[in-house]
Amino acid sequence: MKKLSLLLAVVLVLTFVIGLGSAVLADDFKVGMVTDVGGLGDQSFNDAAWRGLEQARDELGIEINVIESGNMTDYVPNLRSFADQGYDMVWAIGFLMTDAVDRVAGQYPDITFGLIDAVVDKPNVASVTFKEEEGSFLVGVVAGMMTKVDKVGYIGGMEMPLIKKFEAGFKAGVKAVNSKAQILTGYTGAFDDPQAGKELAFTQFSQGADIIYHASGACGIGVIKAAEERGKYAIGVDSPQYHLAPDNVLTSMTKRVDVAVYNEVKALYEGKFEAGHKIYGLEEDGVGVYRPQAEKMTSPEVMNKVDEYRQKIINGEITVPTTPEEVK
Repeated sequence: MKKLSLLLAVVLVLTFVIGLGSAVLADDFKVGMVTDVGGLGDQSFNDAAWRGLEQARDELGIEINVIESGNMTDYVPNLRSFADQGYDMVWAIGFLMTDAVDRVAGQYPDITFGLIDAVVDKPNVASVTFKEEEGSFLVGVVAGMMTKVDKVGYIGGMEMPLIKKFEAGFKAGVKAVNSKAQILTGYTGAFDDPQAGKELAFTQFSQGADIIYHASGACGIGVIKAAEERGKYAIGVDSPQYHLAPDNVLTSMTKRVDVAVYNEVKALYEGKFEAGHKIYGLEEDGVGVYRPQAEKMTSPEVMNKVDEYRQKIINGEITVPTTPEEVK
């Protein structure tokens, strides 16, 4: 009996020690995030990534931190700052940080890095990209069916291949359901200037558009405010943006940066991390239409059409173009 009691005591002590060890490990696990120049509060891309880290903190008990970049020259020193502090994982949010990640990840081979919207081929980097064109196609279906004047607009941030994917998908979706529709296109040249987004939106509304889809980071805050002031409609991007103007945002093209960030952090935390290129599309629920707002602002007919095209894309019946030149 004494031996049994002693054995139970040893088991309890070992269980406590192991549990304590896990808790310490959790407390010691740190993940940092470097934003692009849009920073937190963009109601879009950076905020979505931060939500993913907050979920990891709340569910895994890890420590998280963020450094907001003032300009592009901050990327390398900001990434190095986290690496020098011994963070387990460092996230770079945005394709503009591709060169910085490539450089810093090579200098810190024992640190794991995550990169959104671009690919760096290194053994300590998780590169996450999305099929933005697929989600944009579906909000294009919404715009094409909801326009009352057969004229809609698209506003991008910087005119680069990634942002052109949003434009291409949107145009293809509009044309799929409304061949008569005219699509106005403009770029702000930035991702962090709400006033530029607002002024460009005013221009497109003045030219007759009644719905504008944006893929322009914080510039989109201005696009949505312009829709509210003119009594028109906007379609948000990356995160659900209906709260910026509940009566004027038809829906948003959700890009689940939060899911991707959380998944990779959790994998590293659990010892299951694999470097390489991860792609999130409709099939992976990485992009899509924000349904609660869409169902409120549109009709069952519109949502049925969205679901129909979603399934066709997943099944491979439709290949969504990734450049505007491909859109007929």
